[in-house]
Amino acid sequence: MSAEPIVILDHVTAGYGQRAVLRDLCLQLPRGSFTALLGGNGSGKTTLLKTMAGLLPPLAGTVTYRPVDGQPPVIGYVPQREALDPLFLLSGFEVALMGTYGRVRPGRRVPAHECEFVWQCLRLTGADGFATQPFTQLSGGQKQRVLIARALASRPRLMLLDEPIAGIDQPAVETIMDTLSTLHREWGLTVVLVTHNLAAVRPYVDRVLVLRRGALYEGTRQDLAAPEKLARLFDFSLE
Repeated sequence: MSAEPIVILDHVTAGYGQRAVLRDLCLQLPRGSFTALLGGNGSGKTTLLKTMAGLLPPLAGTVTYRPVDGQPPVIGYVPQREALDPLFLLSGFEVALMGTYGRVRPGRRVPAHECEFVWQCLRLTGADGFATQPFTQLSGGQKQRVLIARALASRPRLMLLDEPIAGIDQPAVETIMDTLSTLHREWGLTVVLVTHNLAAVRPYVDRVLVLRRGALYEGTRQDLAAPEKLARLFDFSLE
């Protein structure tokens, strides 16, 4: 894994309007890393993820993206699915197709090669078997696989996922984590995954970030081998 950063946060204050949720954060996210972002409810995990994704401009400080192969890194963002359910009166395929909109303007006819790539992304996430069904009628795990396919359809180099394994059963958790691990390894993706469940993701990730009381702590692979130590230090639940 390269130690060169793909994203640098330099004394970033982040929040909404003039209300700061996180203050003076510094972080260098290594390219090719697989990171779990932990913290209690209300700790600012989603705020940090949106700031890293460029969806939420920092109130102070700077967010810098280092080029990958000479180009700014494309970011694939997977939001919490509960925020999207009421909006998507579409099939799973149509939701995944939204990932191409950075290359194909909405309302324009999507070229056949882009449609085939979306189907490839759906196959990679195991969502192709139910992609013609209405998104709102899918199970939680099925929706999550469609949303990951949507992010992959953007051809990202950095994947940011907000609670992708929350509220789904254990077989679906394992399917999603195995898929992300394969993509991290074979596509060379840098992955940041927000979760409350370190026990489920620990076999897959190589770094951990913990938000607590507005401060950001970084943990190593060695810390991941002793999750009880992390729980004591940073006061969060392993489940």
